[in-house]
Amino acid sequence: MRNDQPDDTHMTLEVIWGSGSPYAWRVLLTLEVKGLGYESRLIQFSRGDHRSPEHLALSPRGKVPVLRDGDYALSESLAIMAYLDRRYPEPPIFGGSPEETGLIWKAIFEFESYVFPLAERIVAPAFGGRPLDPADMQAAAGELHGELGGMERIVSARGWLAAERLSAADLAVYPFVEVLLRAAGKEAVRPMGLGFLPLAERYPALEDWRRRVAAVPGYERTYPPHWRETA
Repeated sequence: MRNDQPDDTHMTLEVIWGSGSPYAWRVLLTLEVKGLGYESRLIQFSRGDHRSPEHLALSPRGKVPVLRDGDYALSESLAIMAYLDRRYPEPPIFGGSPEETGLIWKAIFEFESYVFPLAERIVAPAFGGRPLDPADMQAAAGELHGELGGMERIVSARGWLAAERLSAADLAVYPFVEVLLRAAGKEAVRPMGLGFLPLAERYPALEDWRRRVAAVPGYERTYPPHWRETA
């Protein structure tokens, strides 16, 4: 264990995840930031592991991640992050004051409501989840640049998305930025010139923010293993 457990009888955490899932990546980053010992169980989507009776008993929608803490099992990444922060409060990732907590959740919900739907219109076709529609992807990219511009101003001013230090907002958003950049680099997408690569050219503060998140101790354990194989 890399962090003291709340009591002597507490069992090791187990996280069930899939390589490349930004939702799972959120939880892995949270575990590393909190310095928690955990058992990692990587499942394979290609084998249909997420549809096995065992997995569906824990996550009826067949999604990852799933966190197991003794007899307690929880799915949905933001719920898991909130649980871990309440169960293991140091360091706090959802704020040290009511005001900070409000700003962190505001940043997360703004991302979920406004940024993610635009990114999904690029990411899903890039990875084969939808047919390629260059016109729609260009339109989504145009709107997405407006959102990234707002994020650029925020991190330029304070270094992080919602607080004066790393918070759940950064851990929740970062994996999706990485997935977007990977999608923009796909062979079928690069000729569209969506303007996301290289990120530092247009968004230097966001590039610096990426480096700071990637400098979290234990980050390498969270990086999608199949990305290394296909880099």
